[in-house]
Amino acid sequence: MDLSYTPEEEEFRARLREWLAKVLPGLPPKPSPDDWPGRRAYDLGWQRMLYDAGYAGLHWPADAGGRGATPTQHLIFLEETEKAGAPYVGANFVGLLHAGPTIAAEGSAGQRARWLPPVLRGEEVWCQGFSEPDAGSDLAALRTRARRDGDDYVVSGSKIWTSHAEVADWCELLVRTDAKAPKHRGISWLAMPMDAPGITVRPLRTLAGSTEFAEVFLDEVRVPVANRVGEENDGWRVTMVTLSFERGTAFVGEVVACRRVLGELAREARKTGRWDDAVLRRRLGRLNAEFRALWRLTQWNVSESERSGGVPGVGGSVFKLRYSRARQDLYDAAADVLGPEALDLDSRWTLDRLSSLSYTIAAGTSQIQRNIVAERILGLPKGR
Repeated sequence: MDLSYTPEEEEFRARLREWLAKVLPGLPPKPSPDDWPGRRAYDLGWQRMLYDAGYAGLHWPADAGGRGATPTQHLIFLEETEKAGAPYVGANFVGLLHAGPTIAAEGSAGQRARWLPPVLRGEEVWCQGFSEPDAGSDLAALRTRARRDGDDYVVSGSKIWTSHAEVADWCELLVRTDAKAPKHRGISWLAMPMDAPGITVRPLRTLAGSTEFAEVFLDEVRVPVANRVGEENDGWRVTMVTLSFERGTAFVGEVVACRRVLGELAREARKTGRWDDAVLRRRLGRLNAEFRALWRLTQWNVSESERSGGVPGVGGSVFKLRYSRARQDLYDAAADVLGPEALDLDSRWTLDRLSSLSYTIAAGTSQIQRNIVAERILGLPKGR
């Protein structure tokens, strides 16, 4: 992988910086964290601005509505938008970073035409209906069932930790379509409209006080068979595509954000005199090396996904495993630098530290990632 930048890529960076400097000062204030309709409108508005400027779906294939940009251009975009303090994807997270890419990779031409343009234009929000109360790390143990009835599936069951369900238009939903098949082979991947009769959404409040997750209860919900992505009972393979995006490329922008946070911590330590502590300096230095290495791994993963047809490989599990630990280490270090301020429940540092605890669980627990690395990369035998 060539880590240098071509003149064309530097020109792309310059144009992007110029555009960001022009539009960011005119953005409205961010809504309150508890105002989900306001946050949805804010996030969709930013997505529409990206679309109108030609930056939406930058790395998506051209036939999926994207610009077909190179992996390097994609990384430049993520670097520059984060450095400039541009809005993150927010409520668009599921649609832009794994439901949309999954449909681009696995959907029919009609499905791609129906669902991808509204995501890119900032018109529709997706949520994720994968985990269940008894099927978290062991996702293939899911029990939400879908019974075929003519041109519809009739779906009953429940989901938990459903991201952005309160404001979503669509849900990427895993259901069991064959109860007699081995658990990995009786699953299908459906796109479920969130306004369908029989859906009840109950928000969940996290440790940090936010409600971006919800329980979703499904009572005889009818979902058209045409909304199935992939073949019936082939949903586990499609799910692996979704999870490869979630683990391999969805956290890319957050690595840049962590490097920025680390710089802020170093400046704060110098201002307060904590920088004189040699142990703390070594700790921050090690974190700097860690995130620089993670950024290089990110570059490799993105380039590898380009060579493999746009779907990230199992290297995403290596990244996700190490990143989730490094993020927790970063905010533990922040507590040492900030002292009593780190206990202020209204401080963004405190909220980010609490949020960091979830990263060893989200997108597959660290235990699951270790199994994937051991079995699929190192070739070790499966545990008993």
